Amino acid sequence: MSSNPLKSEGRFNLSPAELRLFRTLSTPRKIQNHLDDLPYNNERGGETCRSPRRVIRDGTAHCFEGALFAASALRVNGRPPWILDLESVRDDDHVIGVYRDYNCWGAIAKSNYSGLRFREPVYRTLRELAMSYFEDYFNVAGEKTLRGFSTRPVNLSRFDRIQWMTAEDDLWAIPEYLYTIPHTSILTNQKRMYMDDRSYNAGIVGRAE
Repeated sequence: MSSNPLKSEGRFNLSPAELRLFRTLSTPRKIQNHLDDLPYNNERGGETCRSPRRVIRDGTAHCFEGALFAASALRVNGRPPWILDLESVRDDDHVIGVYRDYNCWGAIAKSNYSGLRFREPVYRTLRELAMSYFEDYFNVAGEKTLRGFSTRPVNLSRFDRIQWMTAEDDLWAIPEYLYTIPHTSILTNQKRMYMDDRSYNAGIVGRAE
């Protein structure tokens, strides 16, 4: 018998209703649409780290919680539960769920900024995928802030021991781990670059205050 409770359960410790929901989200686009329908989580300034179970129950998510939710849905539907950390300066990092189709990378993401969400699987490398976010990744001052990405995707199965898909406690062990892993720089030029007004306004369409 397997000592891993997730494997021995065969359903990742999900309830029948949770499992049915994830199975309906059978494609990356369906997962993205579900995340887009959830209100953005600004509770305590976004200082929560909900598991996918709690996201379903509470009906809200921010970018990190959305990435975990996306990874859970991908896993239930037979894909690796991968996330990627996008590293910034003078801004919050952005975490995305990533997947591969036809040897190309795509992404699923929850964001308060309209340009930091879904990516079709057309990027041959993780660097190409990460760079696709550069022009739309900006802080409240309009500065473009993306500077790097985690060198490899993180497979969340490494956190099965803390039951990351269903935990009731905040999952701070995962973001803490992201701080320790290698990141690849995408920009050595330290000059500050800013959005023009039209691009800035497009990027905050639908932003939750």
